[in-house]
Amino acid sequence: MARTVNPIQDRARRAALEKAAYLAIYERGYAGVTLADIAGYAGVSKGTLAYHFGSRAGLLAAVMRRFTRTITVATRRALRQASTPTAKLTAYVENQFYGVENTRRFYTVSLDFLAAATRDPELMAVQRDFQRETLTLDLELARLAGEAGAEERARLLRALVEGLSVRFLADPTPDLGAYRAECLRGLRAVLGWEATPA
Repeated sequence: MARTVNPIQDRARRAALEKAAYLAIYERGYAGVTLADIAGYAGVSKGTLAYHFGSRAGLLAAVMRRFTRTITVATRRALRQASTPTAKLTAYVENQFYGVENTRRFYTVSLDFLAAATRDPELMAVQRDFQRETLTLDLELARLAGEAGAEERARLLRALVEGLSVRFLADPTPDLGAYRAECLRGLRAVLGWEATPA
């Protein structure tokens, strides 16, 4: 008799496996992590991983899709809940730098993944999807200063965040509040806001 799969339980299992893989990548590095490592973190067999994801590459692509989607969904929700332009900027910044360990983990894995994606078309497709998602969010912020020049401002906003994220990773004792404040000042400068808008 064929095994019946409960779709809700299956999604929950996949999510737990993706989270375990994410932690394994963070601790061991993308290039160094094996299916055996990930299975160990998840407390499952390598066969379970193969059943759900097909291969190491399939699992790692799923991990990045999940965690980049988590970031973009959380940021989009925060922007929609903010009622003023200043509140939107603050919400955006807080979602880019959201706790020292979480921020360090996310940007470490993201940079490691990007390096691997330069040599793997499937992973690069995931990276490009993430870039499209973040561009949508960056454009939303850039348009707070008007439609004219919004695309250029959006690219500058992204460059600012990515530059600060690299500095954050290199900082042995990052001060989360200082990075948030610097990011907020930079975003305001890109938008051309000298005083707080209403």
